[in-house]
Amino acid sequence: MLNSVPLVIAQHSTQDDTSLLNSIGNKWGFPVVSHSEKPAEGFYLQIQNGVLGLADASEKKVLPVEVDFASPASLYRKQHGGGRKEPIVKAIGLKGNEGWHVVDATPGLGRDAFVLVSVGCKVTMIERSPIVAALLEDGIRRLALSFPELAAKMSLQHGNSAEVMQYFTGENVNAIYLDPMFPHKKKSALVKKEMRLFQQLLGHDADADALLPPALKLATHRVVVKRPNSADVLAGEKPSMAIESKKHRFDVYLCQKP
Repeated sequence: MLNSVPLVIAQHSTQDDTSLLNSIGNKWGFPVVSHSEKPAEGFYLQIQNGVLGLADASEKKVLPVEVDFASPASLYRKQHGGGRKEPIVKAIGLKGNEGWHVVDATPGLGRDAFVLVSVGCKVTMIERSPIVAALLEDGIRRLALSFPELAAKMSLQHGNSAEVMQYFTGENVNAIYLDPMFPHKKKSALVKKEMRLFQQLLGHDADADALLPPALKLATHRVVVKRPNSADVLAGEKPSMAIESKKHRFDVYLCQKP
């Protein structure tokens, strides 16, 4: 797994882009190179118009992958209350306006985390890849510029989720959400470009089974695991119930704390 990639500033950049470049490079330790020195192949991070994105040099026609919590699709869903109809919201168990604290231990690009924030949850994302963590942090930063009340409900911790959950400190965690990366056998248009890129960069979560025991110990109400319909249950542990959709199911583990 790659721990670092070059950080590049776009050719037509602004002073703000340069400031952002230095800030991200210093915090995450990415090697900073000029636009003319960007790699001819492989992955690199790029800053353009105040946005951090992950690009593949071998696919010049494909736009960089970025975290955009304030995308039109996300905001439309929030404004029209669609979030409560999402399977993940039903699986987490939100029925009213509970301000639950949810840990998303496999956040990816944070789309599911944003759905939960949109319906009133406070979400802590735990991400072990510094590359993905930097993208998520940049997404939260930009969300705060337009919707500070939503950004305030999102936090990020960098580390191995299985370890972080064992030593988690702070407020109680009502629910934990796990969506470990599952290897796709087909290279088709149905597999989104972000997923293909993530799998090439990071590989699938071979140690996903290690996430369930600490999650069950930490959550006060339930642990939800998203799986392809064809996949085995995580860690061989039978769930309390399952919510199924066309391509995925949500295995729900109810937690009974003394």
